Amino acid sequence: MNDLCVRPACEADLTTLVRLRDDAARWMLTRGITGQWRPGELDEDHFRRVMAHGEVWLAEVGGRIAGAWELWWEDEAAWGPQPPVAGYVHRLMVDRDVAEPGTGRLLLSAAEHRVAAVGRTCVRLDCVAGNAQLKAYYQNAGYRMVGHKEGKPQPGGTPKSFTLLEKQLQQAAEALGDSSYPRAAAAGQPSPRTDDRAGTGVASRS
Repeated sequence: MNDLCVRPACEADLTTLVRLRDDAARWMLTRGITGQWRPGELDEDHFRRVMAHGEVWLAEVGGRIAGAWELWWEDEAAWGPQPPVAGYVHRLMVDRDVAEPGTGRLLLSAAEHRVAAVGRTCVRLDCVAGNAQLKAYYQNAGYRMVGHKEGKPQPGGTPKSFTLLEKQLQQAAEALGDSSYPRAAAAGQPSPRTDDRAGTGVASRS
């Protein structure tokens, strides 16, 4: 997995992002996970809005897209008003035809690295309250349950209830020098603006 690299998504990647999300939703349905995502819920405009107000990242291996995730700098819909200390990961997803086992954890680590790089001290995310498998996945990655959100608005459907999870980035400076993180293939993004925001979700390959 040493050749995995990450880069910010651009307009040309919108079709790929929609495909990744729909493929992840179909995979969930085949595993009996029915409450999280559905194919067709999000379109290119969704990812375009996130790129305008937050960040969308892609991971590549051997020139092929292996996964993606969204990173927001606030999420009042789930967490309410908060001081600017966290990054919020959404729609963590992998291409199962390209990604090796363990890729999802590497992408999550890359998101944590990005959050540390802008000086924030924790990463927050959520998952549908009934998705025990995904909750366990994040707990095994060092996240702890810190709350519950009833009726969170959804960009592609009716409101749902979510489990809220958080991970403290204990040594941000050390994390920035950790060679286990996927390498960045592009210059760093600018520091987050205080008004950055967007939508919901999460899914990955362990």
